[in-house]
Amino acid sequence: MNALFRMQSEADDGAAVDHFIREWMKQVRELAYDAEDCVGLYWLRISERHARYGVNRDALQRHRLFPSYQSYSLTAAPVAVHAHRHDSHQLVGINGQADILVEVLIKQQLVGEQHTKVLSIVGFGGVGKTTLGREVCRLLETEFPYQAVVSVSQAFDPTRRDLMQLLKSVLRQVVEVKAKNEILLTGEGKETLRSKADKQPNHDDAGKVKKFLDRIDEWEYDKLVKNLRTYLTDKRSKTFYYVRKVGSPSARNSSTDRWFCSLRVLMCTVEDSKKLFLSRTFVNKECPEELEDVMENILKRCGGLPLAIVSIASVLAGYTSPGSKDKWESIYKSIGSHMESNPTLEGRQILALSYNHLRHELKGCMMYFSIFPEDYEVNKDRLLWRWIAEGLVTEKRGSSLMEVAGSYLDDLVNRNMIQLRDEFKYYWKAKMYRVHDMFLELIVSKSLESNFASLLGGQYATMPYDRIRRLSIQGDDARLEEAEQPRKNMAGVDDGILDLEHVRSLSMFQHTGKKLLDQLGKFRLLRVLDLEGFKGALTKDHMGYICRLYLLRFLSLNGTEVEEIPSEIGKLEHLQTLDVRETSVRGLPDTVTKLYKLERQQISYNGDANLMWKLPLELKKMKMLREVGFAVLGNHLQVAQDVGELDHLQEMVVYVDDITFDNEVLTTFTGSLSKLYSLRRLIIGDVGYGNTLNFLNRLSSPPPLLQYLMIAGGIDRLPSWIMSLTCLGQFNMSWGKVAGDQLFDVLCELPSLTTVCIHNYCYEGEVLVARTRHRFPELITLRVASGSNLPNVIRFENGTMPKLEYLLVNFTDNNEKKIIGIRHLTSLKEVQLWGNESNLALRRALKHLKNCSEIRQVG
Repeated sequence: MNALFRMQSEADDGAAVDHFIREWMKQVRELAYDAEDCVGLYWLRISERHARYGVNRDALQRHRLFPSYQSYSLTAAPVAVHAHRHDSHQLVGINGQADILVEVLIKQQLVGEQHTKVLSIVGFGGVGKTTLGREVCRLLETEFPYQAVVSVSQAFDPTRRDLMQLLKSVLRQVVEVKAKNEILLTGEGKETLRSKADKQPNHDDAGKVKKFLDRIDEWEYDKLVKNLRTYLTDKRSKTFYYVRKVGSPSARNSSTDRWFCSLRVLMCTVEDSKKLFLSRTFVNKECPEELEDVMENILKRCGGLPLAIVSIASVLAGYTSPGSKDKWESIYKSIGSHMESNPTLEGRQILALSYNHLRHELKGCMMYFSIFPEDYEVNKDRLLWRWIAEGLVTEKRGSSLMEVAGSYLDDLVNRNMIQLRDEFKYYWKAKMYRVHDMFLELIVSKSLESNFASLLGGQYATMPYDRIRRLSIQGDDARLEEAEQPRKNMAGVDDGILDLEHVRSLSMFQHTGKKLLDQLGKFRLLRVLDLEGFKGALTKDHMGYICRLYLLRFLSLNGTEVEEIPSEIGKLEHLQTLDVRETSVRGLPDTVTKLYKLERQQISYNGDANLMWKLPLELKKMKMLREVGFAVLGNHLQVAQDVGELDHLQEMVVYVDDITFDNEVLTTFTGSLSKLYSLRRLIIGDVGYGNTLNFLNRLSSPPPLLQYLMIAGGIDRLPSWIMSLTCLGQFNMSWGKVAGDQLFDVLCELPSLTTVCIHNYCYEGEVLVARTRHRFPELITLRVASGSNLPNVIRFENGTMPKLEYLLVNFTDNNEKKIIGIRHLTSLKEVQLWGNESNLALRRALKHLKNCSEIRQVG
């Protein structure tokens, strides 16, 4: 079967495939799925008999009769090994258009115009509307702090609940941004807004905001619009419409409506097209002379469409060595010749060509994006662990499955088939991924054709399916109200009700489908259950059903209303991922130690040690753990020893309690930390207010491969062993209350350090000085995000931080805060200042920054 899959993959590479062969391959794929289902049912029955008769399951597992199904890799076109940096400073061809829109909005503000103005960005798919809109929003973050970004799919229908969902999304963003800004400015950054309200229900601001957000889903249209208008009053709000079709009625001329103006996005000029092409194919180097003619012909056929240029350049990036002209000619001939007259149609053809040149295993990973709705951004860890749970990642000698999955993702990013956006969180930078709308159309088509995924709701509400393998709920669908196994009518024909018996993956992206959850007991072959963000109530019955899904490998209840994880969770012995962040869950049952295959466990932070998950006795049984998110060490000597037995651990977030600890436990724990050779990310903090973390100075040999370190608690001085961390890329600190030069003295020589984040009460000195001797050879980002008044002055001496590009400073309500010597930061590109508009110090700093910027431009 794998040989047949490879054959089809090769046939797709630029050649037409007979429709009979496609149907034949679809049947072979279904046969492979059925074979996997048989294996799954076999192990399910073994599990049931073990529970009933006490069969020794471990003995059976030592002699596996059926190896797990894995797809073979296929050698294909090489891909460029470089990673492109997609930041706003490297945008090609849209800067002038962004300046026009910014000028319109700024002019409206200066003249005191009170009416809402609608700016319409007009153009067909792939021309750069979203990129332009996001760049305008970025440029106006200071003038317009309350921004809402919403996606409107092509199937948007205001007569359904789509309009209500859109308005709710806008209101949530405006309310939460305002509340989060207030929390950041007051220095309360250790907890989320909702957790703060849960723990302090009488706290005025947090409690009101939580109550407001919880009630949004209950409001009818009139009340929703009324509240939205109230919150947008005096917020200087602006609305952008991304019009997908040039002929849309919304694309009116501004002369006909004084409150409406539109901008038609221009195609790339010949010069910009060449610049964009070279930046993606040759990393801004010149094109070899032998390829010049072919390049010009290819650019001509791309017709100035950015998405088409980027896609074809990513394919050709693998063929830049001497003697590649024949391959370039072949690819050029496969592109249609009608691009200039019909760019959208031919653009889709170029995207299909990019997809067809993927290796076999990458095609499955790319098709996986069809499960997510249009414009949906998915977190890197969530995506990779789902790929692994689905069996889409092939084992490779010398690499873990996570490393192989990461290489797949990097490959797709380098080919520009998926888009990456970095998002700064409180702890570290999260990587978010999405696919362009036109790419999504292509992979949804491929996915439905091969029965890779079944999509319900929205534009797929009437789509018929046979046997469902991967189920994605993206909106209302009448079939969800009657979710059960299919019934046959008198003629023996399926009556159209959903067949759930073969579902191996269930994802819910809408607040619908409660009746489907009532049927969870029938999803016997389920491997992936992703309910992230689901707002319906998860009852004890639902959790009971989940704990009987024996084959489950991935379980995400992130952001749901679940309150307790039952002890029966220990029955899910195949579980690899358990994610219960942003929930009301307090701790985990001791039976989690039976989850021998668990690799990723994530739970939310809670300031009360009694309500957090304490690392359990028999922790060493969980040998496969790679990620442990937010746990309390407890006061057991055995647990402190067991931590050192977790050989695969790569990420750990652990807090200590300053009330219950004794020195022997802490000393043992430092010894265990020294044994964690594989550890890459470590957050260690305390839940009290003493200097509990002083024990870190006893650590003799830290994990040598540590890339991220955060110290979140009281400590007299920074440990000297930090200076030995040659792989450390990011350092965060809060509540350390250090002073003088010790912070920068310890960090300044680290060869890989690119990011330093100074959070609440990290520094207690009056003046924080980056001295000339503080080289910081690779530092790019410095975030002084502390909400406390100190330091009052941040000073940069000549020669320090030569590569610093991004600087953030939180002014809070401190009218005395100053930034001195910013002219010495010769590579600086962007400065963010947080604070209230009435803050005089912030205004002075902003004026000074503008003067420095003008001097640099003149120079």
